[in-house]
This record gives sequence, structure tokens and C-alpha cells, in this order.
Amino acid sequence: MAVTTSDVCVHGYSKKVRDVPIAVKKDVYSEYGVTYVRGQDEVDHLVSLELGGSNSVKNLWPEPYNDRSGWSARVKDEEEDKLHELVCAGKLPLKEAQEDIATDWIAAYKRDIGPTPR
Repeated sequence: MAVTTSDVCVHGYSKKVRDVPIAVKKDVYSEYGVTYVRGQDEVDHLVSLELGGSNSVKNLWPEPYNDRSGWSARVKDEEEDKLHELVCAGKLPLKEAQEDIATDWIAAYKRDIGPTPR
């Protein structure tokens, strides 16, 4: 079943569908050849749940909290929130938001929020 704008714009939707067991997280780290170090990174959704992404290993990746370039997991979270806001306000189609976050979230951030991470 495809996720719709109506689905993702219901308060609490992403919390309701979030389900990434530890075993799946371990698979993600293994797939990317990354060693888990507590507090260093998180297993993140490429297309966030708030934008209709899935909990599939294909949509998960280890993302650093402190990337030297400044483009970290927390910065990506800001863009996910902004895209969600635009989708739910009817200013951006859900499919376009999904493509933006999946193909070049940094370019989307620069367009939607600003040229450098806050």
C-alpha cells in the first residue's frame, strides 16, 4: 500500500510506523562496512518516515552526527521537517519531496533553509 500525503500529515504518523529492530540496524552497519560506535552516528531513513519512507534496509543507512563538512544527521533532520511542512501545507507534492531528500538532500536544504548548516 502506497503512503499518501494524507497519511504522513496525520500527527504521530511516523512514530506509529517506526520499526527498525536492532537486528536490522546491525544489518545496515554490516551492509555499509561501518562499525557501530555509540553516539557517533545513527541508522537513518534515506527517505524519512515523515515523508512516506519505509523501514526497509534499502531505505536505511548509517549517518554521522558530526560530519566534518557540517552536513550531519541533525541537519538532514531539519530538511526532512521542512519538506514535511511544505508537503502538508500543499506547497510541494509528496513525490517531489521524496525525490529531493533521496537524491540530494543537501541541495534541498540549501534551497529550503539556507546555504550553510545551522
